[in-house]
Amino acid sequence: MVSLTEDMSPLHPDRNLALELVRATEAAAIRAVPYIGRGQKELADGAAVDAMRAFLTTVNFDGVIVIGEGEKDNAPMLYNGEAVGNGRGPQCDIAVDPIDGTTLTAEGRNNALSVIAVSDRGTMLDASTVFYMDKLVTGPAGVGVVDIELPIGENIRRLAKALGKPVDELVVSVLNRPRHAELIQEIRDAGAGTRLMSDGDVAGGINAARHNARTDMCVGIGGSPEGIVTACAIKALGGHIQGRLWPRDDDEKQKGIDAGLKVDGYVYSADEMVTGKNTLFVATGVTNGELVGGVRRAGDYVYTESVVLRGASGTLRRISSEHLTSKWL
Repeated sequence: MVSLTEDMSPLHPDRNLALELVRATEAAAIRAVPYIGRGQKELADGAAVDAMRAFLTTVNFDGVIVIGEGEKDNAPMLYNGEAVGNGRGPQCDIAVDPIDGTTLTAEGRNNALSVIAVSDRGTMLDASTVFYMDKLVTGPAGVGVVDIELPIGENIRRLAKALGKPVDELVVSVLNRPRHAELIQEIRDAGAGTRLMSDGDVAGGINAARHNARTDMCVGIGGSPEGIVTACAIKALGGHIQGRLWPRDDDEKQKGIDAGLKVDGYVYSADEMVTGKNTLFVATGVTNGELVGGVRRAGDYVYTESVVLRGASGTLRRISSEHLTSKWL
C-alpha cells in the first residue's frame, strides 16, 4: 500500500515548495520580456538571473545550487555551491536555468523557458566539470525497450513497435548542430522524421517524454546540466532517460575524472543522475512553445503559463497566472 503522505516529511521537497518556486520562474520569465527579439541575450539572461535570485531568497527551504549560472567577477550569479532560500524547511539540491534558450529569447523564437529543478540534499549529480552529455529520452513506452548503446535505427524500430505505430510516423528531436549531421541522416535512413531544434535542450527532452506530445524521442549531444534537469522532470513523467558524458578534450576528461565522474562511455540512468523519487521540476515559458506558452502582455496585465512536475506523485500541473503590468514592467 502506498502512503499518500510518505513524501511529506520535512526533509522532502513538498507541494508548497513547488508553488513557491513557480514565483521565481515567473519572475525570471517576465523580466526577460523587454529583451525578447532584441538580440541581447546577455541582458535577457542577466535580468532573469537577478529576478530569480531575488525570489529564491524568500523561499522556505535550505537549498544549495548544484547546477547554476557560474560565478563571474564577485557578483552573486546563482553559482554552483551558492546557498539559496531562507535556511528553513527542506534541505535540497537545486538546479537553475533562469533562461534555457537565451539565443531563442534574443531572436524571438519559440521554446525558451525559465527552469528550476529540485531534489533532496545530496541526490543530484554534479556533472558541471564536463559540459556536454549524449542523451536519449523517450516517454514511458521506451522504458526497458530502448538503449543508448544501440544504433539509433534499432532504437527507432523498437520504440515504434512498443508504441504500436509505423516507423514513418515517429518523430525524433535533435539539436541542429554540425556534430549531429551523421545522426540526423541515420534517423532519416531508418524511416523516422526529425524535428531539428536550434536550442531548448530541456524542452526537447520533456516534450519527447510527455503523453500525447508531437515528438517520440529526443537524442544527441547537449548540455550535461540540462540532462540532469531533464532527469528531474522525467521522474515525474515515468519516461526514460540515459546519458553519457561527452568531454570535448583530454583536459576536460581529466577534470571529470578528478571530480569523480565516469567519462569513458559510461551510461548514466535517471536514478544515477538524480537519486530518489522526491524531485520537482518547475518551468515558465519565456517564449511560446509546445510545453508552455510564453509570456504575453495585454494592456494592464502580463500573462504567464507554467508547469510543475512532481516526482513523488507523478503529476504534471499547469499554472496560468495574471500579473499587473505596473508591478513588473
